[in-house]
Amino acid sequence: MRQYSPDLTPPWKKPKPVPEVPAEPGLVVEEPGTGFCGAVIRCEAGTVTLEDRFGKHRVFPLEPRGFLLEGRVVTLTRPAPSPNATPLRPTRTASGSVAVPGARARVARAGRIYVEGRHDAELVERVWGDDLRIEGVVVEYLEGIDDLPAIVTEFSPGPDARLGVLVDHLVPGSKESRIAASVTSDHALVLGHPYIDIWEAVKPSSVGIRSWPRVPHGQDWKTGVCRALGWPENTGAAWQHILSRVHSYKDLQPELLGRVEELIDFVTAPH
Repeated sequence: MRQYSPDLTPPWKKPKPVPEVPAEPGLVVEEPGTGFCGAVIRCEAGTVTLEDRFGKHRVFPLEPRGFLLEGRVVTLTRPAPSPNATPLRPTRTASGSVAVPGARARVARAGRIYVEGRHDAELVERVWGDDLRIEGVVVEYLEGIDDLPAIVTEFSPGPDARLGVLVDHLVPGSKESRIAASVTSDHALVLGHPYIDIWEAVKPSSVGIRSWPRVPHGQDWKTGVCRALGWPENTGAAWQHILSRVHSYKDLQPELLGRVEELIDFVTAPH
């Protein structure tokens, strides 16, 4: 017969029971081992996913006594499914902003944001479209930066009609930087990213490639990318493939994210 040894641990050394709390979406807890604090966004078998205030996600195991809730140790449990539960609305837009369910689009402002081409406009719409509609900001495209001085002159930006412009390949000493400097004013802001084309502002990992290829000088960049990656030389179809892999701001390079957010803030700032 198997012998069982008695538990000789003194009562004062035994861990005290802690509350069990369902890991409902939105519950804010802290993982004490790492100090990571965030809201529950997903709870699956054996794990819970938290999102901190910067939008960073971390996955942790659902272990006993594994979290702090308002400074108290708790055990998170998987919530019981409700047969009548309605699907949760997304709490964030694609840009990472707090979603506003049912919000109506605002009447368009006099201010505008211009981007260089159609692909740029489609990418901005994909990630920031919800934010722009709520703010009443219209995005238009230039079809090249050479026409920017004439567009700015015709637009005549002012305190109640600010103009923001996003430029590709805005690096010191370039043609683009000289044009940008010539039109910048208190009510017109030109910002840019360092990439040759907006395609490069999409993270390679999101597209399923190791890196964006280097294209020899003098060759059409988009066509060269298609050749290097073994894609059909149809740049329109290639762009639709790239755009389909963009689901949120997490699929874009930070050099683009910061510039677009800054332009939106500039155009929507109170006079």
